[in-house]
Amino acid sequence: MSESKGRVLLAYSGGLDTSCILAWLIEEGYEVIAFMADVGQEEDFEAARKKALAVGAKKFYLVDLKREFVTELIYPALQANCIYENVYLLGTSLARPIIARGMMSIAEKEGCHFVSHGCTGKGNDQVRFELAFYGLKPDIKVIAPWRIPAEFYHRFAGRQALLAYAAEKKIPVQQTAAKPWSTDENLFHISYEAGILEDPDTTPPADMWKLTTDPEQAPQTPQRISIEFAAGLPVKVTVPDENKVYTDGVEIFLALNALARKHGIGRIDIVENRFIGVKSRGCYESPGATILRAAHVDLEGLTLDRNVRALRDQFVTIELSRILYNGHWFTPEREFVISSIPASQKTVNGVVRLKLYKGNVVIEGRSSDEGLYDEKESSMDELGGFEPTDTTGFIAIESIRIKKWAQANIRKGRV
Repeated sequence: MSESKGRVLLAYSGGLDTSCILAWLIEEGYEVIAFMADVGQEEDFEAARKKALAVGAKKFYLVDLKREFVTELIYPALQANCIYENVYLLGTSLARPIIARGMMSIAEKEGCHFVSHGCTGKGNDQVRFELAFYGLKPDIKVIAPWRIPAEFYHRFAGRQALLAYAAEKKIPVQQTAAKPWSTDENLFHISYEAGILEDPDTTPPADMWKLTTDPEQAPQTPQRISIEFAAGLPVKVTVPDENKVYTDGVEIFLALNALARKHGIGRIDIVENRFIGVKSRGCYESPGATILRAAHVDLEGLTLDRNVRALRDQFVTIELSRILYNGHWFTPEREFVISSIPASQKTVNGVVRLKLYKGNVVIEGRSSDEGLYDEKESSMDELGGFEPTDTTGFIAIESIRIKKWAQANIRKGRV
């Protein structure tokens, strides 16, 4: 028996690609340990464990990372109102740093010389995972099969070649011809891409959407809830008609997921710009996250100073979203940007009341004792301490440059 080339920790999903990669790595002379992260996906973990060991993995690790995922990635992103290209809530991107860190911990424990993954050579995830690996363990070696021409991707040029290899290696696979797209799921969301979705003008079939009820089939009666925030973080969710209150961070997210799924909330269908420069069509369901973001953004209107909010929106929101999407989490710029979040959120305290109805999140009210909103000062029915004549000088100063610009345009005949 030939000497092993070294020990590899494989990010294993249990699907066709990573099962074939597991067999291929063994065929290439590596000793393989399979790793799965529980980040809230609806998965048969025991079946995946049995499959990995049957294919030839020396060991199988399942690591529960749900709480770290919520507290260290999801909630900071919520505080920053992270969003990519004004529509994508970054569900896939958010999970990658936590998974990569979990892998590096096991790689260190098991003395692995290499890590491997099943990410394609055209996608974002190869970048996200590998930059995270190097940010945590600079000397780790990465085996990326879908970027190895002769030995892998020319050999397995299409799905049929993988299926044939799986049959040869006696790897059990599930045929997916009836649902020709790929998915990635975690506690935050599920994504759908590839297959029939690569035509951006193809309407997703109704049975594609896994998490949420079709809004047209959602309950006819709206459901009302309230969310309490402290320093920009959700600390209590109250569901009056169910007589339930949630205060644990993970339980809050799970409860909002269940409510949003029932009411068909959180679906989007977009074409986005991948980090590597390719446009990609993706469909996403982010149920609970959609509710939380709507409530958080609304409460900030009541509690956050105007200039702080503008600076946060123009810098922190945009930059942290880009950092997450591009896989730059374990970097000095992420540390710098994240450090500004607590200062921006210290006044974001209060309660938001919401109505959930057929795919919509409707804000019905908000309250806070922060004191930035003065009902009397804002009223059209009383002065409330505001002196209207003061506005005359304010307008006069603001108009100086505008008048100069207008005069120059008139003089030059530009108007």
